[in-house]
Amino acid sequence: MKLAVLTGGGDAPGLNAVIRGVVRQATQDGNEVIGFLDGWRGVMEDEWMSLDVPKCRGLLTRGGTILGTTRLNPFMTDDGRDRCRETFDKNGIDALIVIGGEGTLSCAHEMHKLGFPVVGVPKTIDNDIGLTEMTFGFATAVDIATEAIGRLHTTAESHDRVMVVEVMGRHVGHIATWAGMAGGASLTLIPETPFDIVEVCEALRRRHARGSYASIVVVAEGAKPQPGSFQLPEESFDEFGHVKLGGIGELVATEITERTGFETRTTVLGYVQRGGEPSAYDRVLASWFGVEAARAANEQDLGAMVAFQCGEMRRVRIVDAVAELKFVNPKLHEAASTFFA
Repeated sequence: MKLAVLTGGGDAPGLNAVIRGVVRQATQDGNEVIGFLDGWRGVMEDEWMSLDVPKCRGLLTRGGTILGTTRLNPFMTDDGRDRCRETFDKNGIDALIVIGGEGTLSCAHEMHKLGFPVVGVPKTIDNDIGLTEMTFGFATAVDIATEAIGRLHTTAESHDRVMVVEVMGRHVGHIATWAGMAGGASLTLIPETPFDIVEVCEALRRRHARGSYASIVVVAEGAKPQPGSFQLPEESFDEFGHVKLGGIGELVATEITERTGFETRTTVLGYVQRGGEPSAYDRVLASWFGVEAARAANEQDLGAMVAFQCGEMRRVRIVDAVAELKFVNPKLHEAASTFFA
């Protein structure tokens, strides 16, 4: 049997560990593995590299993806699907393991409906894919954000400043909630709950009145104020139709300064959260995802996505996993708010 693998969308710590897991299990099953370059573009252009155990040495701890990644997909061009079909037929692909987030997996589902033999692996540091309790890369991002928050505490205390820390989280606030709680943030603002800037400033004033002159406010990049709270700039979009995010941290910092008079600074962690080596937890989780994906492909359990549930790997349908985003558990956010302000 000949298996293929691709990585699509944004990179995440652990992608290479998934590839390594796929190759290890697939070769033990007697299968051949190739990797398409730059996500779906490699399928459309028939560009790939052979993968074997020697080529995967050293990948466990390596960040990024050796296959490259893009956000292109076959539905962006009129002949994209036909070109993919030609590539599959030419190379005798029996199953394609698609490692990606909501967009990449949604594309995989649509391709499966057209008869393409696909298996999905959830990949998003935002941890927002449905039906899996955890995605690889998330723990690493939380560790990086938590360390940054810890470092900012000391400089905030030295200067009696408010520090606004902007972290990743387009539609959900998992990273912000976990890192804010782990880092001892004063407040955490997430996309699931529009915030009132007046309440934010009042909470900071109360802290200052108690003698706490240094505060950390963690803001997910997709967080938004309540209507009428303050004016946001007009939205702009990238070439794939996604709203361009980033900048909410600086806007919040400006509002805090103007409304309270407290000296406020902004730190945007950005791509630092998704770069570099995966944590020990993510190395294990990613490796397990890769092994189980190869097993699903070998068994021709097509249209399946491997998912981490109740401490073990299970299989769900891709269509069900991408049906809706996984938002922050309100009970967790409520628990985290106990320690805020």
